[in-house]
Amino acid sequence: MHGMDLSVTVLKHPLIEHKLSILRNRDTDNKLFRATLEELSYLLVYEITRDLALRPVQVETPLAPCPCQQLAEQVLLVPILRAGLGMVAGILNLIPSAKVGHIGVYRDETTLQPVEYYCKLPPDCEAMRTFVLDPMLATGGSLIHAIARLKQRGLHRIMVVSIIAAPEGLSALQTAHPDVKIFTAMLDERLNDDGYILPGLGDCGDRLFGTL
Repeated sequence: MHGMDLSVTVLKHPLIEHKLSILRNRDTDNKLFRATLEELSYLLVYEITRDLALRPVQVETPLAPCPCQQLAEQVLLVPILRAGLGMVAGILNLIPSAKVGHIGVYRDETTLQPVEYYCKLPPDCEAMRTFVLDPMLATGGSLIHAIARLKQRGLHRIMVVSIIAAPEGLSALQTAHPDVKIFTAMLDERLNDDGYILPGLGDCGDRLFGTL
């Protein structure tokens, strides 16, 4: 892992680089794009969950009793609809006990500002380790809004997991929520005039769901 500063970490691994090249390729079809996004999300969260709390348990192997360790804290996944949904399945394969909440935010294409249309979180989620999932950290507006909503609900153990980030979005998110750690597979060059990441991978939601 390569740290840019205390709050931003760009995760480096050969498999991450390989799968990112598949996502970027404009010739990758919807099926392969979905599968690769799931796999890449799995790899990212595997890397950032090394400090999850454990508790000791005693299990019986086929031969003898054995002291082991199991997760001692609850994980909450909060995908930003709709593109964030493409990251959920891969992470649930890794952490099947995770809870899943949803925040629906779309970007007004004229103002580039976030507009919320849905929010559903599990009960008693305040103490959960929360991963906010958004593949493309572009302007940062949707994430800033979503994290503010989570904090209003009393959640404070929040991490952002993205695939590709733009410097402008990182700066805005850090300014709005300096206490939130950000993990991404790649920091790209910049945003274009329409607020899309360059070189990026296009519209992640459209490529996931075939709505190009």
